[in-house]
Amino acid sequence: MTEVPAGLGGRLTPGARPAVVVVDLINGFTDPACPPGADLGEVVAATARLLAHARARGWPVFFTTISYAPGEPDSLVWLRKMPALAALAEGTPWVEVDARLKGGEPVLVKKQASAFHGTGLAALLAESGADTLVVTGATTSGCVRATVIDACALNYPVFVPAECVGDRQAGPHAANLYDIDAKYADVIGLEEVMALWS
Repeated sequence: MTEVPAGLGGRLTPGARPAVVVVDLINGFTDPACPPGADLGEVVAATARLLAHARARGWPVFFTTISYAPGEPDSLVWLRKMPALAALAEGTPWVEVDARLKGGEPVLVKKQASAFHGTGLAALLAESGADTLVVTGATTSGCVRATVIDACALNYPVFVPAECVGDRQAGPHAANLYDIDAKYADVIGLEEVMALWS
């Protein structure tokens, strides 16, 4: 990763009670057959490793999905920019969490990029006692970035395991990991994330 300018890229101290937020690793994003999808097999496999580690230690885990009721896409500015998201219709397999990751944890439905926007995530995190977030998912340049920025604004130290996030293209993925690491969270390796609370 390119060196960040002086005064950026400070390192964070993890708390004692991490929670994992899995952003939109749903069939519609992990299956290239869906209009907004891509081949995120490696991201899913890495996230499955992280979830096994988290579940074994009793960490809170929260998933998000994007799902639209009939007529909703017509009213949203975001879908004017990304009409492919209209494929994420409620009740379809596209909005279900990828089966390789499923557990019994809450799945929060959102209509916008951030996992915090219009969902109960902030309240659930407070209720769980989480003091640190590990954010994974898709896409790095969109919903992951928006979630990390909002988590930082809520004063959570955030750690992003680089292997556990993905995008449709390499350029935006790399640029946004760089920017996230410079300004909002620590982008580190999966093994390093797991070792923080081993």
